[in-house]
Amino acid sequence: MTSRVKRLATALGSVLVAASGLVATAPAASAAGLTEFHEQDVTWSACGESGALQCATVVVPLNYRKPNAERLRVAISKLPAKNPAKRRGVLLLNPGGPGGAGLDMPEFFAGNRIAETYDLIGFDPRGVGESSPLECEASPEIGTLTSRPTDAQFADWTATARAAEAACARAAGGIRPYVNTPNTARDMDVIRAVLGEQKINYLGFSYGTYLGAVYGTLFPARLDRNVLDSSVHPEWIWREQFKAQSRAIRDNVDAFFAWVAERDSRYGFGTTAAEVFATSEELSARLAVQPWQGFVDQTTWDVVVGSNARYREIWDLLAEDIAAIRRDVLGEQVAPEVVADVVEATRALRDLGIAQTVPGVFQTVTCEADWPADLNTYYADMRRYRVDYPYGFGVLRAAPTECTFRSFKPADKVTDLKRTRYPVGLVIQAEFDPQTHYDGGPAMAARLDDALVSVSDEGTHGLYSRNACVTELVDRYLVDGVLPGSRAVCPGAPRPDVPADDEAAVTAQAEGSAGLEEQVLAFIKEKKFGGPGF
Repeated sequence: MTSRVKRLATALGSVLVAASGLVATAPAASAAGLTEFHEQDVTWSACGESGALQCATVVVPLNYRKPNAERLRVAISKLPAKNPAKRRGVLLLNPGGPGGAGLDMPEFFAGNRIAETYDLIGFDPRGVGESSPLECEASPEIGTLTSRPTDAQFADWTATARAAEAACARAAGGIRPYVNTPNTARDMDVIRAVLGEQKINYLGFSYGTYLGAVYGTLFPARLDRNVLDSSVHPEWIWREQFKAQSRAIRDNVDAFFAWVAERDSRYGFGTTAAEVFATSEELSARLAVQPWQGFVDQTTWDVVVGSNARYREIWDLLAEDIAAIRRDVLGEQVAPEVVADVVEATRALRDLGIAQTVPGVFQTVTCEADWPADLNTYYADMRRYRVDYPYGFGVLRAAPTECTFRSFKPADKVTDLKRTRYPVGLVIQAEFDPQTHYDGGPAMAARLDDALVSVSDEGTHGLYSRNACVTELVDRYLVDGVLPGSRAVCPGAPRPDVPADDEAAVTAQAEGSAGLEEQVLAFIKEKKFGGPGF
């Protein structure tokens, strides 16, 4: 294995181990109506890979306004504090999603400082994993959903979304109105009571930042220290948050193309960002007519470039990969073993890109807010996105979704987020995060009057335990109670150590990307938590 390939394994393995006004109404049920849930006995048993984790099941109301009616089960886990003498309570963890399973999260953080002083509490939210599941019937795509659809193909996107909503309604119609963020926050408060705690501490990632903010709004007296890592925008729930993903991906692609342009002697895509973009577009147009190796078409190109431009550490390897594809398309000399390796690595990267899941929490929770009903609103956005933002999620995030045809009435209105009577928290945000756009961090920090930690020149989603600077600041806050100040900046992961053309003489690339496939597969295997959305 070459040293460059080893760096790919390390970089990818560490980058993704993981991974918006109406007013919310309080549940009609009084605290007394929830006594049986708050005081229920639970049975703990060993679980998890290490055997140190304890798991139990908590019963919660399906509808908090009718707590004596149907119930759901919520699976919870606990990793007791390693230093009982310094224990300062429980720390609830959420990986995001919506729909991310969090039962095993305490084990992931077992080596962090937080495990010394907190009981780490994981849980699968209602509808997810070991909790009462919300399942949707599988619904096939109708037609071919490409990254740059023609107007005539818009109907395929619409029909696919309509069919997916109908399939979900058939399988989960009775439960879906009650699978939402406010009810998950209420479940968290039942978990708090069952654990015998007056307050919880909280660490949430991605969509979990919104969940934490909703919990603090609904239960301000029950929340202590809190960290929101990779925050959604409080005013973008949810369609605008979708659209912002494609805009952020384009920002990463532009930064990557500018870096490639500074190294034209090595990669041969052009000497300016505009030239690299033009070369990419020329190749993309070729692939739309004649896919490379039978599967790398224009859509695959857009997904692979867009989904991986976020990772600065592997820009050199991504550039070598796409350069090898271009040389082969142009009929230049490329070693057969390099072509074979690039084929399989590209296939794996494509498959990682924008996969959607059959479990129905993601497409239910993101429908808790109203979406436009006029299809022309989506089509106008799609016309712009297929030109300006075709990479990664691309047009997918501007197109109609199940929520356009929502078949249920949500049980709650969207929460008007605010912070009252609970401590100042931390919001962590990467400058180039393509899943939760950077603007969400400053906006959430301003809404909650929290401290903001920005991570410069970084496309990672979920920074705690991945970025050393962020990890130190979060640990000092959660463990020691020390805030970093109202604003702080941490450096992102370094870019590859490849000299620019004006820095040193470089020879044309001859090495190719041998060994890339196995490292991409190792990266996928190491991915621990995080959802396809936020």
